[in-house]
Amino acid sequence: MLSKQLEKLLKNVQKPARYTGGEFNSVVKDKDKVEFRYAFCFPDNYEIGMSHLGMKILYSLINAREEAWCERVFAPWEDMEKLMRENDIPLYGLESGDSIKDFDMIGFTMQYEMSYTNVLNMLDLAGLPVRSKDRTDLTPIICAGGPCVCNPEPIADFIDIFTPGEGEEIVNELIDLLEKHKKLGSTKLEFLREAAQLEGVYVPAFYDVNYNDDGTIKEVVNRENAPKIVKKRIISDLNTVFYPENFVVPFIEVVHDRAVSEIFRGCIRGCRFCQAGFIYRPIREKTSDVINKQAKTLCDNTGYDEISLCSLSTSDYTEIDKLIPKMFDWALKENINVSLPSLRVDNFSDELMEELKKVRRSGLTFAPEAGTQRLRDAINKNVTEGEVVRTAEKAFAGGWTTVKLYFMMGLPTETLEDIEGIADLAQTVVNTYYKNPDRPKGKSVTVNISVASFVPKPFTPFQWEPQDTKPMLEEKQKHLLESVKTHKIQVSYHESQTSVLEGVFARGDRKLCDVIETAWRKGCKFDSWDEFFRFDLWEEAFKECGVSMEFYANRKREFDEILPWDMFDYGIRKDFLIEENKKAHESVTTPNCRQKCAACGAARLNGGKCDAKR
Repeated sequence: MLSKQLEKLLKNVQKPARYTGGEFNSVVKDKDKVEFRYAFCFPDNYEIGMSHLGMKILYSLINAREEAWCERVFAPWEDMEKLMRENDIPLYGLESGDSIKDFDMIGFTMQYEMSYTNVLNMLDLAGLPVRSKDRTDLTPIICAGGPCVCNPEPIADFIDIFTPGEGEEIVNELIDLLEKHKKLGSTKLEFLREAAQLEGVYVPAFYDVNYNDDGTIKEVVNRENAPKIVKKRIISDLNTVFYPENFVVPFIEVVHDRAVSEIFRGCIRGCRFCQAGFIYRPIREKTSDVINKQAKTLCDNTGYDEISLCSLSTSDYTEIDKLIPKMFDWALKENINVSLPSLRVDNFSDELMEELKKVRRSGLTFAPEAGTQRLRDAINKNVTEGEVVRTAEKAFAGGWTTVKLYFMMGLPTETLEDIEGIADLAQTVVNTYYKNPDRPKGKSVTVNISVASFVPKPFTPFQWEPQDTKPMLEEKQKHLLESVKTHKIQVSYHESQTSVLEGVFARGDRKLCDVIETAWRKGCKFDSWDEFFRFDLWEEAFKECGVSMEFYANRKREFDEILPWDMFDYGIRKDFLIEENKKAHESVTTPNCRQKCAACGAARLNGGKCDAKR
């Protein structure tokens, strides 16, 4: 229930529906009858956060507990934040309008390194000290999970508990434990000591980091009986794990405004640049019957007319040819579109194409990632130009006229010839369209190239590699634009300054905590948004803290260097990553997991079971 004061202020902001709550399927409970309050915080705006599947899952999971109430919290846009600060309105949960400062647990999902300043800003808006050492009461406990937590060190001083891995089980275990310590009247330290014994919990305050004279890490010392190595949590059986029957349906359009059905976790491919492909292993699939039932239930309960199949590589799902006809059996009758993102060009079957022709067409998206075969082999993409062309032929014959191709630049071993190859491959796709006698008559083709700047990430074979400098990336971007010869090819790319900072945070250590706080106090926030990003303020913050961006982003690491994330076990053997790195420099590929198990090690986290071995 929003206060009268807040209701009056909302008429003065863009998109007031970001801040009102009350959407269809949102959960409102009697706060006098709940014992535990949980604030699920997404450190970006409403439209981004409401598109995130993890929030939808944990929101419903926690609210399924009779005694607990989970509310959603998003980073307020600049206009709303200004009014909140001027009128002493603290950050509040959308469902109740209550200040989250008084909640028991505040959980952040860390999806992107460029949202770190928003975490500090949201804590400050809530009226809480940003440093965990300055929050001495038992509650609220500040937690963080998500992919960035595989190296949480740049924000280690701000968070009480990190939960590497998957959250469906650990979130309930932490709630149970905090409820117990609330009843006992425990101190925060007593709670954290016991929490650190749970598998998949990292309490950064219990680890001391010592450095060598050259700035590299000398040792990490664990205290308070905390484990020396923290093992990520995984869900073993996706068929039986909790999945929502409802999604909150927003009043305004959000980025992914549709129902979402998760089909499997992990990836069989082993692309050497892709963090998600490694940290979400081992492969675990749902059966097509479970997916179909969950998808129909969601559409029935939300009214959405589109459902997206969620995975890292949808066409690698083993039962895709069973699933699509099952879903189309009811979806087509109810005019519901089935969206299949993350398709591979090397297994885009004729049967799948025939099924997709039954639904309304949008553009098809594929990710060759590199413009030449040598570089595709180096990154282990295992896709050939011939496969790209054959897939384009199928798509054009099927009536598609728009294709989007994802690439990266700045990859290890890359040359300007590889950059030219991006334009050449796109041109080949354009030519393929006009050579195809079955193409849609009277329509031209559009090939959209989207180019991301490569950022080396933890738990990948490229975690030791130097990142391209800003001038190097800008030179390559310019060369790509000069290499495109037709208006039928549209090029977009990421700003290099943002990628440089992302690279710093991705492989940074605790010395960055001071930098992040300094930059935030200078006014940095919403750093992933061009209209807010202030690289000059970040440069000032690094200089004032005596920390070098180049040390973290552009320096090659030796294989024996202690890395900031070495205290985590994500299942992937370090020896395996080293072997893959060496193969990359020889442009030698590794077969995908279904062709031959590469013994990456991830299956041991699941009792030796990996669905890639089916």
